[in-house]
This record gives sequence, C-alpha cells and structure tokens, in this order.
Amino acid sequence: MNDMLLNIFQDGFFAAIAAVGFASISHPPRNAYAWCAVIAAVGHAVRYVLTTLLAVHIIAASTLAAFTIGLLAVYAAPRAKCPAETCLFPALLPMIPGMYAYRTVEGLLLCLYHSEEAAFMHNIYMLAYNGFTCAFIVLGMVLGATIPIYLFKKISFRATR
Repeated sequence: MNDMLLNIFQDGFFAAIAAVGFASISHPPRNAYAWCAVIAAVGHAVRYVLTTLLAVHIIAASTLAAFTIGLLAVYAAPRAKCPAETCLFPALLPMIPGMYAYRTVEGLLLCLYHSEEAAFMHNIYMLAYNGFTCAFIVLGMVLGATIPIYLFKKISFRATR
C-alpha cells in the first residue's frame, strides 16, 4: 500500500516539475506556476491510477486525466488571474505519448530496412499500432482538456476580463 502511494506521488511530482519547466517558456504570472504544478501532478496521477490500478486503456485514461486537468485549469484561472489555457497547456505536456511516437518512427524505419515479408509485416503492424495509439491519445487529450473550458465558459473567460 505504501509503495503504491509512493509511486502515485512520485509520478505526480515529476509531472509537476516538467509542467513548471514547460510553463516557464511562456512566462506566466508568478502565481500560475504553483497552479500548473498542482494541476499537472493531479492529472498525471489520475492517469497513473487509471492505467496501473484500474487497468483502463491508456487512451481512455489520458482522456479522463485531460478532462480532470481541464476542470482544474478552469477552477484555477480566476484564482491565478490568468486564462485557463495558461495552466492547462503546461499541465498537459508531460502526458504527451513520447514512447508511442518514438516507436511509430522506429516501426517506419524498420519497415524500410527489412525486405523479408514476415519482418516487414510485423514492423508495419507495430507502426500502425503505435501510430494510432499515439494519435488517439493526443486526440483524447485535446478533447478532454477543451470540453471543460467550453462547459464553464463564464468561469474560464472571466479571468481575462
């Protein structure tokens, strides 16, 4: 039990560090850094719990985690006195599926390298599987993150007035 909680907190902690790094690129207000870190930690921990403990597929888990991030960003926007997107985007970036993208390119290069049919078919399968998984994770993250902004339009746009 303690080991599981440690893994959840560790996952959230490293996502928070990455989010602060991504946020620093766009120079948000100083009080937005803490919100970016908290939102990223909670969102990434939600995805970790869904995939690891509840065995939810990574696409659905990423969509639900992005929805959580969107809700928290809408909540944080008036408190940080900045647009919801200021906290939303840096919190989403640690969830980008880098390994699936890398394996997609690797599958493409291995398809070009192998000339025998069995190896080529295996690599084209890996290319398609990883490419579709990567694309649908990103699509789910975009939809999950933007739905709360449109659902709570008055709250999310009130921070910019």
